[in-house]
Amino acid sequence: MLSHARQVGAAIEDHVVRLGGRSVRLSVEELITGRAALLGLDPPARISSGGASRLLAAADGWCALTLSRAEDVEAVPAMLELREVGDPWESLAAAAVRSPAADFVARARLLDMPAALLGEAAAHSPNIVAHNGSSVRAVTDLVVVDMASMWAGPLCGRLLAAAGATVIKVETPARPDGTRSGDRRFFDWMNSEKLSFSTTFDSGELGRLLRAADVVIEGSRPGALVRRGLSAEQVPSRPGRIWLRISGYGSEHPERVAFGDDAAVAGGLVIPREDGPMFCGDAIADPLTGLTATAALLDALTRGGGVIIDVALAAVAAVHAGSPDNGVEDCRPRMPELAARPAHELGADNARVRDLIEARLVAC
Repeated sequence: MLSHARQVGAAIEDHVVRLGGRSVRLSVEELITGRAALLGLDPPARISSGGASRLLAAADGWCALTLSRAEDVEAVPAMLELREVGDPWESLAAAAVRSPAADFVARARLLDMPAALLGEAAAHSPNIVAHNGSSVRAVTDLVVVDMASMWAGPLCGRLLAAAGATVIKVETPARPDGTRSGDRRFFDWMNSEKLSFSTTFDSGELGRLLRAADVVIEGSRPGALVRRGLSAEQVPSRPGRIWLRISGYGSEHPERVAFGDDAAVAGGLVIPREDGPMFCGDAIADPLTGLTATAALLDALTRGGGVIIDVALAAVAAVHAGSPDNGVEDCRPRMPELAARPAHELGADNARVRDLIEARLVAC
């Protein structure tokens, strides 16, 4: 896995040079393990490093479930058809071992819970579809709108910012990026070089910003922006705009929610043991997808862009699971080098971003 990830990192470095960006030197090991080092996370076993995901033995195989959101924990009694449960994980483990893995996962997904069968996802490269006319630009001329949260999408935005692009992190006042809460060092690591723009979906400002963008990074489930009239197909674009969609299972499975640990299990990216699989790294599908998405985006830019790129966490994990060295059990967490200043506070750059929007739309 690491050898393949290093190849992706090298491709990113080469593309940045070809596109006139600031030279970047990537430590793939640091990008993959940096969160664990920053937050002092335990090595993964059948409980993920972050503690929210677990590998569960079913009657005929293995599956993974994540309870990172309050609504996931609240859904456990309904999933198990019980009025109440004590320890949710004990109850889930007892139910899983009596059930076929596919049935257990299907029940979880009916309740919108992040669940995966071990190895269910096929490996495939990002899906790229032509969208509008091309326009060759340097990385340093790009305006990137980062609407993603957590890790995969923000990592892509971080790497583009390091290469010299103007990256605008968009959050709503009611629902900012969840990594702002708790230990802020991870949020700062991913977002310190970005402008912060806070707006609501119904204000009209987000649509104008998307019209002004050269690159859009979307991390919501497929269809979430369609309902608000803010999808790639609905918002007029500048020539060569690239719209990057990152999701758990791709646009062909818009109903499925996923996080980095369970998506890795879906792709088969686990450490095999005689007594059953173990998680491989910390939410490993997230940083691998961030790297894969960045490489695909930069490659598209070398041809003038004008495309929609669809990247699925589970598919990326499956690609890396198929590489010769598909484990990171000997890759110790590496402390990343943080920027001199923390990430901008929510909405700190609203005035600057509004000026940028006006200037760009007038120029059009």
